[in-house]
Amino acid sequence: MIRAAIPADAPAIAAIWNAVIALPHITFTTDTKSDAAVAQLIVERAGAFWVAERAGTVAGFATFGSFRGGPGYRHTAEHSVMLGRDARGHGMGRALMAAVESGAVVRDVHLLVAGISGGNPDAVAFHDRLGFAQSGKIPQAGRKGGQWYDLILMHKLLFPS
Repeated sequence: MIRAAIPADAPAIAAIWNAVIALPHITFTTDTKSDAAVAQLIVERAGAFWVAERAGTVAGFATFGSFRGGPGYRHTAEHSVMLGRDARGHGMGRALMAAVESGAVVRDVHLLVAGISGGNPDAVAFHDRLGFAQSGKIPQAGRKGGQWYDLILMHKLLFPS
């Protein structure tokens, strides 16, 4: 089941997010997320933050926000989608991304952007299956665990002009 995230989901979302942050090759950040910070983000992104529930438990989440500052980018958003380890392979990621795309269209987002670690080929393949195209690769853009990782940029036009 996909539904809008609520602040009470923050501990479960933070646990999923922090498990991903602990991996060396998925995200470049090492800053973990507190329950309070996630709850605040859910409030700030009301209507742009969803969870996937499995057996009554939050198994994954997706959200989108500004790609870059400035009014010229107001129709472009960057998204995040993360699943708990046991949630992969059950269609939850695809369902979460459908919610992201629908929510983005309602908010007049023309272009969705994905910034993916070069160490995460599964995420590149996932986005490719959803119709995202590779926009570019920034070599050695991130460093984590003593290793450099490329940043793969992918995009999808939600309502082409």
